[in-house]
Parts: sequence; structure tokens; C-alpha cells
Amino acid sequence: MKKLTALVLALALVLSLAAASAEITIAVPNDPTNEGRALLLLESYGLIDVDDNAGILATAKDVVENPLGIVFAEVEAAQVPSQLASVDYAIINGNYALAYQEAGNELNPLLYENADSPYVNVVSVKEENKDTPEAKALAAAILSQQVVDFFAAYETPEGQVPPVCVVENPTDGYDPDVDYAALAGKTLKVVCTLAPHSFVLDQVVKDILAAKDITLETIVVDDYIIPNMQVDAGDAFANFFAHQPYQDDFNKNNGTNLVTIAGVHVEPMGLYGGKQADLTALGADE
Repeated sequence: MKKLTALVLALALVLSLAAASAEITIAVPNDPTNEGRALLLLESYGLIDVDDNAGILATAKDVVENPLGIVFAEVEAAQVPSQLASVDYAIINGNYALAYQEAGNELNPLLYENADSPYVNVVSVKEENKDTPEAKALAAAILSQQVVDFFAAYETPEGQVPPVCVVENPTDGYDPDVDYAALAGKTLKVVCTLAPHSFVLDQVVKDILAAKDITLETIVVDDYIIPNMQVDAGDAFANFFAHQPYQDDFNKNNGTNLVTIAGVHVEPMGLYGGKQADLTALGADE
């Protein structure tokens, strides 16, 4: 009887260890709009169900059906790529996926958000500055045909979905109502993330403004808090790093009043392989 009991206990231990080893962990951004966006991506592929009332601000607590028992590792958005070696999968924002690959790292893309995503990346300033000549000049430059052409020619690493420009009725780079002579000699500081935001600013917008003797100074960060705090504090004139739902939520939770002067592009969010090389663990085919 003792041998049988020991055998049963050993079998139970083996089964519990097997269950633990089968646990699927997915790293997701931990800010409200991006975590909600990541969860909705999984829901769109039938992997989970999210409470309809949570909407784009859903968190892991709002997952109402999780048949695979997925465990969500909530991480600051910029740090999600660094978790790939320790999780089965990671859902990464397009700009951070691009930056990670631009730094020479490899990514294994498996699932993507639809390219028609409403999460448009925007240029933001303090509300008090939205109608200034500086804001109008910056908006005209980034909503230009030159920027449209930049995105059309933009090459991403193999397997990466390229950003999609959403600029309609592009300008020639300039606003006819702005007195550019009065802006000559001025410097505009813009806080941004690396790819493709800083590339657009440094390779296209900077030259457009320089032709009018306006200096564009870019400050590149890998953080989702600093850009808004610097603009709110007046340490930078504008930022270009986040999508509109994120900015709306940031204003609501932080008492800031940042407004959009230009909607530029969409970067589809994706699910990337970490310890798992394919979708087998999720019960799906690639």
C-alpha cells in the first residue's frame, strides 16, 4: 500500500511539473492603451476573450476567457523586446520592434495586427502652443509629400511589417499662412523614439525646416513617459512617439493637456516568438 501511495504521489508530481512546463507566458506592454491593444490582438485571433466593457483600456484582469491559461508578463513597452529570452512570446509595439532590429537583433514575427489599425502615431504639443507659427511650421513639414515619399520607400528588416503613412492631402512642406522670416534662427526641440520617428524627423523634416533657417533638434529616448513630461514642462516643444489613444489616456491620468498637431503613421503591433519558434504552443498554425 505504501508503494502504491508513493507511486501515486510521484505520478501527481510529474503531472504537475508537466503542467507547469506547459504554461504559456506572453510579455505585453504594461501601459493601459498598449496592453489593451495587445490583448485585443490576441482576441482577434481567438486566443482569449476580453470584457467588452474594458475596451482599449483592457488589462490582464479583464480577460474573461483564457482557455490556454496564458500568463501575461506586464512590462514597460520599451523593455518588452528584452524579455524575449525568458517568455514564450512577446507582443511588441511596431516602433520598438523596428528599433530592436535596427540594433542588429533578430525577431521572429508570428502574428500581426491588421494594417488598418486606428492607432495613429501623432505629433503632440502643449495646448497653448497648438496655434503658434512654430506648431504650424512643424505640422506642415511632417505632413508633407516628402514624408509620404519617405514612408513609401522605407525598408524594414525582413519579416517586419512596415509602418503605414496615413497623411492625406500632403503639403509641399510649408504652411502659406506662416511668416517663416519671423521664425528664422529659432530652434524647435522634439522628443522622439528611434525608429521610424527620429528617422522621419532627422532625414526629412529637419531639411524642410532648415531651408527656412529653422533648426530642428531631436532628442531620442526609449521611454513612454519622458516625451510627454518634457513637453508638459516646456523642456521640449513637441514630441513624436505615441499613438492617439495613448496620449488621450496620458492626459487623463496625469493632468496634462497635450494636443495633436499631426497624425502621421501606423505601426502594426505584432506577436513575436521568444522561447517558442512557432505557434504550436498556442494550438495554431503559422
